[in-house]
Amino acid sequence: MTETDPDTPDDVLVVRIPMAAPGTAASRGPDPRVVRTRTAIATVATTLFLQQGYQGTSIDEIAAAARVSKRSVYNNFGDKQRLFTEIVLGATPTAAEFTEQLVTGLAHADDVPAALRTVARRQLAAVAQPRVLQLRRLIILEAARFPDLAAEYYRRAPGRVIDALTTAFAALHARGELHVPDPRRAAEHYSYLVLGAVLDAALFAPGTPLQTAAELDEIADSGTAAFLTAYRPKRPREGES
Repeated sequence: MTETDPDTPDDVLVVRIPMAAPGTAASRGPDPRVVRTRTAIATVATTLFLQQGYQGTSIDEIAAAARVSKRSVYNNFGDKQRLFTEIVLGATPTAAEFTEQLVTGLAHADDVPAALRTVARRQLAAVAQPRVLQLRRLIILEAARFPDLAAEYYRRAPGRVIDALTTAFAALHARGELHVPDPRRAAEHYSYLVLGAVLDAALFAPGTPLQTAAELDEIADSGTAAFLTAYRPKRPREGES
C-alpha cells in the first residue's frame, strides 16, 4: 500500500509499507486503524531517518512525532532495524515502476538519439529530487552497518535501471543503431554520463542548491551526446551517406 498520497510533489519520497504479512487474516482486509498507524509511523520515521540518520533517530522520537506509543511502533514493525529496512525497501517499488516506464520502447525506437535524450532527461529529473538524494546518502552512510540492505536496494533500484538499459542497448546493437559490444558497460557509461556529476555534488556537497530543470536537461543532453559519440554505429544508418 502506498504510504503517501499519489498527488504528492515530485520531491516527496514514495515509500510503500506492507500492511500485513501475506497469508494472515489482516492481509485479507487490513484494519483501517492499523493502516493509519503504520502510515503515520512510516511517514514520520522516513523524515527523521533522512534528516538525522539511523543512529541519530530513536524509537522514542518516532513514537512522539507519530503520536503513537512506543508499543505501537514495536507491535507494527518489530524494532528500529526492521522499520528502517522496510522504509528503504519500501521505496523500491516506485523505482521498478519508473524503470518500466523509462526504458519501454527504447529498444525499438525509430529515432534512437531522441529516445536516449528523453530517457536521460527523465532519469536525471527523477533522481535529482531532494529526498531521493537524501535516501541515497543515508543508504551509503549505513552500508557498513546494513550491507545486505544496501546491496538489495541497489539491486532493486539503480541496478534495475542498469539491467533495463543493458537489455535495450543489446537490442540496439543487434539492430545496428548503436555499436555496443559490451551492453552492460555501455549502460554504466550512459548512466554515469547522465547522473554522475549531479550525484557526486549531492553526496559530497549536500548543501549545494540543486540545478534548475533547464540545467538538468542540458546535463542530460550533453551526457547523451557524449555517449552517442562513443557508441555511434560503425556503419551509416539507412539513408545516411
